[in-house]
Amino acid sequence: MKQGPNIIFYFSDQQRWDTMGCYGQKLDVTPNLDKLAGEGVRFENAFTNQPVCGPARACLQTGVYATQNGCYRNGIALRPDADAIAKRLNAAGYETAYVGKWHLASDDGLTNYRTSAVPPEQRGGYRHWVASDILEFTSHGYNGYLHDGDGKRVDFVGYRPDCVNNFAVDFLRNHDGDKPFFLFISQIEPHHQNDMNRYEGPDGSKERFRDYEIPGDLIGTGGDWRENYPDYLGCCSSLDYNIGRLFDTLREKGIADETVFIYTSDHGSHFRTRNDEYKRSCHDGCVRIPMIMRGPGFIGGKTINRMVSLMDIPATILDCAGLTVPGHFQGRPLSGLIREPADEREECIFIQISESQVGRCVRTPKWKYSVRADANGWDESCSGVYYEDCLYDLENDPHERANLAADPLYAEQRGRLAALLLCKMEEAGEEKPEIRVALVPLTPA
Repeated sequence: MKQGPNIIFYFSDQQRWDTMGCYGQKLDVTPNLDKLAGEGVRFENAFTNQPVCGPARACLQTGVYATQNGCYRNGIALRPDADAIAKRLNAAGYETAYVGKWHLASDDGLTNYRTSAVPPEQRGGYRHWVASDILEFTSHGYNGYLHDGDGKRVDFVGYRPDCVNNFAVDFLRNHDGDKPFFLFISQIEPHHQNDMNRYEGPDGSKERFRDYEIPGDLIGTGGDWRENYPDYLGCCSSLDYNIGRLFDTLREKGIADETVFIYTSDHGSHFRTRNDEYKRSCHDGCVRIPMIMRGPGFIGGKTINRMVSLMDIPATILDCAGLTVPGHFQGRPLSGLIREPADEREECIFIQISESQVGRCVRTPKWKYSVRADANGWDESCSGVYYEDCLYDLENDPHERANLAADPLYAEQRGRLAALLLCKMEEAGEEKPEIRVALVPLTPA
């Protein structure tokens, strides 16, 4: 017999928070999500803990930081014996389902499931399965394929978010209601298409979203946002359209109000304005994300201004299912902020950065402080020595244009933030390193 609410986790890829109307986007990009935010709860200050695809996903599946679960960069598979949330939900009587992009099976030099079926032992415990390990390798904006639970190739024709969403809708339509379900939908939009080096919005995006307002952090910068931003918004709009379709099915089945719906993204995009690609930096353009929740425990059109992160999602999912949150989880249930608005949790987000650098960052309401090691971000997950890299006064410089990391007037503040960062690193299981002044003179960025 059914116990506990249904839970849907809808995950976008590389989506900035400011693409949604409820976060200030002036174009009509996300009417369905805006409505859900108005009915549920919107988290104004939500952040990723790892601004790259695989590590962010590993954090979500395990409730611990990327260096703790071992997936500190792309190309490292989640261990088959990992204590993943789907396994806990299976044991609690949930029907677990995964649709879309996985990005946690291929292991560089050992196994490669980039274009082939992910074997059952590498699926994180999910029982219903229609997915691709790396969706951008098995599809483009239009047309492609996934693999089903039997490992059979499933081709699709049409715009990719529509097709991925169809598999989720099919699961809902066929669910018999005997057990509660946990459905994880992992879209790849609005991620750029790797082999085409551009964002692929649905046909008509360039015209429909040409009159956009330039985000403040992009004004006057280089990068490639000028040619890509309308298509980027088109991708986000397509996700919103498909969420509307998903809710049509939930309402048709009479379960919309007994289903917890969670929407967020793995990271954002700075459009090559901070480094030579789209993410893997400490800046809000790629670490600040949208996050809304709607359903049992998340109703009333509330806005939460406290700082939260992806690390809080696994704990929230288990809490929604009525399960005890393991003591080793690094996050806390977000339902606590709804039940107890005066919750005393710390206003600080810890971020690990890999691949482009071996970096660490803390983000508070006022300050952004980051360090990086003189090390290879692909081969090394951590370091014994880091150098100060960025300091931003977010109250006076919200778009992070003036880097204060080498300014002697802020030496005392950097010392306080360094102490905070070291504490966060130790809490994440890292050995306490040394933090030194900048390796080379820094220029404002």
